[in-house]
Amino acid sequence: MTYAKTDKAVSKLTPEQYRVTQKNGTERPFTGEYNDNKQSGIYVDVVSGEPLFASADKFDSGCGWPSFTKPIMSANVNELRDDSHGMIRTEVRSVHGDSHLGHVFSDGPEDRGGLRYCVNSASLRFIPRDEMEAEGYGEYLIQVEDI
Repeated sequence: MTYAKTDKAVSKLTPEQYRVTQKNGTERPFTGEYNDNKQSGIYVDVVSGEPLFASADKFDSGCGWPSFTKPIMSANVNELRDDSHGMIRTEVRSVHGDSHLGHVFSDGPEDRGGLRYCVNSASLRFIPRDEMEAEGYGEYLIQVEDI
């Protein structure tokens, strides 16, 4: 599968998805569609479709945004220094879509690597486990738990 940012994909974004992914925005905490999602599946870039995170790596951090311990494929995630808003953080962007996803912090579960990828729901599209094969993501089924 080929993943890329296209004008057509960007034109289909909702205003909130556009603000978050293209303008480096942040959705309000506890308002995102996937914050409380407990379904088994994967999360892909809303712009490019590249696989980003697996439900097996999602955890409830209590921060108000979906949190993951690691990307499904580190090659699909760029980590960049972000010194905006008077803070020094590490921004997380998708490689192929160049979408702003959120930030990564070092306060995640110690027993799972210690990282917390804090991601905006607006930057993601969730693909349930039962639909992964049909949507071309069958190779990632092994990384998704059976619930």
